[in-house]
Amino acid sequence: MTVLPDDGLELAGEFPDVPHEQWQRLVAGVLRKSGKDVEGAAAEEALSTALEDGLRTRPLYTAHDSAPEPGLPGFAPFVRGARAEGNTVGGWDVRQRHTVADRDAVLGDLENGVTSLWLTVGDGGIAVPDLDRVLDGVYLDLAPVVLDAGCDTEPAARELLRVYEERGVARDAARGNLGADPLGYEARTGQRCDTAPAAELARLCAGEYPGLRALTVDALPYHEAGGSAAQELGCSLATGVAYLRELSRAGLDVEQACAQLEFRYAATADQFLTIAKLRAARRLWARVAEVCGAPRAGAQLQHVVTSPVMMTRRDPWVNMLRATIATLAAGAGGADAVTVLPFDHALGLPDAFARRIARNTSTILIEESHLARVIDPAGGSWYVERLTDELAHAGWEFFQRIERLGGMPAALRSGDLKRDLAETWQARAGLLAKRREPITGVSEFPFLAEKPVVRASAPEPRSGGLPRVRRDEAYEALRARSDAHLAATGSRPRVFLAALGPAAAHTARLTFASNLFQAGGIEPVTEGTFEESGATEAVLCSSDALYAEQAEAVVRDLKAAGARHVFLAGRPGEYPDVDAYVFAGCDAVAVLSATLDRMGVVS
Repeated sequence: MTVLPDDGLELAGEFPDVPHEQWQRLVAGVLRKSGKDVEGAAAEEALSTALEDGLRTRPLYTAHDSAPEPGLPGFAPFVRGARAEGNTVGGWDVRQRHTVADRDAVLGDLENGVTSLWLTVGDGGIAVPDLDRVLDGVYLDLAPVVLDAGCDTEPAARELLRVYEERGVARDAARGNLGADPLGYEARTGQRCDTAPAAELARLCAGEYPGLRALTVDALPYHEAGGSAAQELGCSLATGVAYLRELSRAGLDVEQACAQLEFRYAATADQFLTIAKLRAARRLWARVAEVCGAPRAGAQLQHVVTSPVMMTRRDPWVNMLRATIATLAAGAGGADAVTVLPFDHALGLPDAFARRIARNTSTILIEESHLARVIDPAGGSWYVERLTDELAHAGWEFFQRIERLGGMPAALRSGDLKRDLAETWQARAGLLAKRREPITGVSEFPFLAEKPVVRASAPEPRSGGLPRVRRDEAYEALRARSDAHLAATGSRPRVFLAALGPAAAHTARLTFASNLFQAGGIEPVTEGTFEESGATEAVLCSSDALYAEQAEAVVRDLKAAGARHVFLAGRPGEYPDVDAYVFAGCDAVAVLSATLDRMGVVS
């Protein structure tokens, strides 16, 4: 929060106060020049951005945008951090994920900046008997180990505890999480997993391993099924409450039960939404602990993973930028541990270079950018505080919906949760199709001549439950059709771009059309004549003024030259013989799919 200096100096003291209405009038004047005749609050609303969950980001936030007092770091409601010191001592825990039994990769990560290990064990991961070999040479009293073993959690946990004992690691020195998450496994696979082993492991950790937690509340299955930030929060709360009930029945008190849970969330390239989500998550869990009668146990331990949904298979190098922004947001949001997925995560098994870039992303932000030296750097921002509050309310509302359905197990098994997530994803998929949510390198600025990045196959992830979606999936399907056509015929499907008039008149729409069709794997041709292009369809690109003068004649000439379908780049108008229009906001996926169909490019 901003604090005035003791001498009372107010830097804005010599300037007159500007009422909010005056700013709105200035905004209205600017909008009027662009053809929007709105006044007052409507002018401000015109500049607002719609988010999921019914939230909106306004263009201006002031001290009048009230939000509840966030408190202090380390104190309830823990909005500003679960610990008073935050991550200032050594930065957040840099946690690398491993899905195969590669001891050299594990040691290489730990020797070069990684501080803890996240191991996928059992089905789709490292075999339980291989844990000993994978951890050979690892200083287990220094490097925490987090397991993700699904229904193999009990044997995997017992094997890890055996390794601790065999190597002489004191029980109070063991750190990490045994990773029991029966509801998360059910969400992934659709198969029920017995909760009794998780409760037994929790009792064991509470009594004998003070540095180990037994359960993970993993919200990634709901994020990866297309859920919004509020839905991710609501699902994590409902899962956490379900585990509190199970652990209470197993004999643990609320404080002991809370101490056995670690929460896992996704970080996206929407940095402010991610920061607000992590802050809201701590506030909401603190409220749960308070209602359960243990307010001091409400400090949420957070493991944050860069979003798999945002990772693209085309132009995967851009994933480095996405992951950097997401990691920054996770750190600024107060995450205790951060896993940066390698940029080639969506392509198969990450190579050594990709793992190096992933771990160095955190290292640069901690050691060079000093991001962890400030506790809750976004705190006090009127925008972030308001967004945190709005997201907390939306998340709590979704949590209450799940509880009304009978709790998390019932919501999963009834299919209601799956339908809610599917509706959210359907709405977002519409934005992606219309490029209202652009994907650099995929729906915007694609590069058809890029050399494919090939990786060894990774173990198949757990499936059978909630779907796993990706932002690029619709465009990936289009590009795959183009690739198959290239392999079969030696060339990609083509479209001829007919530029009318000087460069100043046609460049903007020519560039737009070129990007649009390349997003579907269709090669734009701008040189020569239509007959020389090898294309069967064409796009007119120019200004509205030149369209009025020349479009009719040019379309007639193109069709006489053999064009079966002629587009016009611009808003729909009354131009004779134009078959379709492409413009900002059109359904690009539908346009491209139909175009490939007409060109005979098979699905």
